[in-house]
Amino acid sequence: MNPTPPPDVFAEVLALLTPERLLHDPRATGEGVTVCLVDSGVERKLLEEKYAIQGVQLYPIEGGVFSADRPEPLPYNGHQSAPHGTTVADVILTLAPRVRLFSADVFGPQGTCEVETVIRALRWAIDVWKCKVVNLSLGVPEQRLQQAQRRHQLQRAVEEAYFKDVLVVAAAHNDHPLTRSYPAAFAPPLLSVDKGIFADPLQFAYNPRGQVEFQAHGRGYLGPFAAEPATSWAAPHLTGIAARILSLRPHMKPFEMKTVLYWLYQSATSGVR
Repeated sequence: MNPTPPPDVFAEVLALLTPERLLHDPRATGEGVTVCLVDSGVERKLLEEKYAIQGVQLYPIEGGVFSADRPEPLPYNGHQSAPHGTTVADVILTLAPRVRLFSADVFGPQGTCEVETVIRALRWAIDVWKCKVVNLSLGVPEQRLQQAQRRHQLQRAVEEAYFKDVLVVAAAHNDHPLTRSYPAAFAPPLLSVDKGIFADPLQFAYNPRGQVEFQAHGRGYLGPFAAEPATSWAAPHLTGIAARILSLRPHMKPFEMKTVLYWLYQSATSGVR
């Protein structure tokens, strides 16, 4: 007679760690989580009006406008430089309406952005605004970061965030894996996100491919290009999912978040309920 094998401890843990249990918990609203969007600004009134119709009162959106030639940002006046950032913000608020949003506009009136401006905004979000999550729905194509010094400066800023327990979520290039872009290619210290189409915006996949690990829903809900699948809309979906989890466990470290997301995906695909 064969002895009964001992129970699989990890299988028992996985059975408890399900999307239904975590992501659909009524407390998983983003409450207590600060999120910075390094993007093209946010049209604050437009979002406030949209969510007021739904009976949702948002926390006031704060922020600043960054440039390469100023150590401090210019004041945020509640407007966007381009619609992109508002679409990104709306995705996050759709999934986690109780987050506190900070808008780091790195394009401003000039309409262009250099990697040094992104680094400045990232550090400001971490050190001044004390954000727990930073969403980067933008990237620098690899060919534009051929200079090792500039690439290392960006990598150092992402690593600084990691060691300060700040979660950075970065969109892959829309042509990934044919075209790599940074900082998404710095996969280990951040959540790198490619686009996919999912029936539920809270669904995602762990699918490592070309140094990008996750896939999330690639359509937005507000703005002129929201219906077009893009990694720019996939990243804030994963940011919103992470914010929901952080509202349940605020002090989770980036590597813990990546592990939990991996286990949630394994749970969802293994049929455990």
